[in-house]
Amino acid sequence: MMKILIINGPNLNLLGSREPQIYGNVTFEVYLEDLKKQSSAEITYFQSNVEGELITCLQESTHDGIILNAGGYTHTSVALRDCISAISVPVVEVHISNITAREEFRHTSLLSPVCVGCIFGFGMKSYDLAIAYFGINKR
Repeated sequence: MMKILIINGPNLNLLGSREPQIYGNVTFEVYLEDLKKQSSAEITYFQSNVEGELITCLQESTHDGIILNAGGYTHTSVALRDCISAISVPVVEVHISNITAREEFRHTSLLSPVCVGCIFGFGMKSYDLAIAYFGINKR
């Protein structure tokens, strides 16, 4: 069974109540339960508002693939970028919103060049699409 790690960064613990017009009104925990039921992969979840904890989680992963929504760190963290470059587990970058349709500072991702792919703008479905990538990629 494929093992997938989903990592969510800062403020994603507020999903369901934070800017519902952008992020929807479903908590990630509720969404995650549905995602686990629909997937044949073993899915592990980690969320932190602390950059160093995200880096440690990435470094310690022994999963087949990682789905990373780094939140605001996407646009600022050289340390996360260096970590992704240093590990052997493939990382797919995801975002719930369409980051290129938002404020200009969100248009640049420091992480995209070191990830195997990027999925954004499909709401929570972005995570489903990332899981599908790993399923298709392993065949």
